[in-house]
Amino acid sequence: MKLLIIALGFSASAIADEPNLERQKELRNMLAHDCGSCHGLTLKGGLGSSLLAKDLANKSDEFLVNTILEGRKNTAMPPWKPFMTEQETLWLVQKLLKQQ
Repeated sequence: MKLLIIALGFSASAIADEPNLERQKELRNMLAHDCGSCHGLTLKGGLGSSLLAKDLANKSDEFLVNTILEGRKNTAMPPWKPFMTEQETLWLVQKLLKQQ
């Protein structure tokens, strides 16, 4: 399979259900505006905690994806499951973890 992917000119990450470019733009916009309204426009924290890579580094992808999709009981963090898939959420988490 890997040889087929390489032969066709696709990267492995492109095959892994990466959102299309339009959806990536929507997810980045959601992060900047919707998440940013609580976590701060620079994601350094506010009502919600910091979403900077250094502050998320000790948390597993599974924990972060679950937190985003299911929200956090008894906090202002709502569930985002109605607005994004698990794969889209994982993509967003990976982007957050790679930011400088």
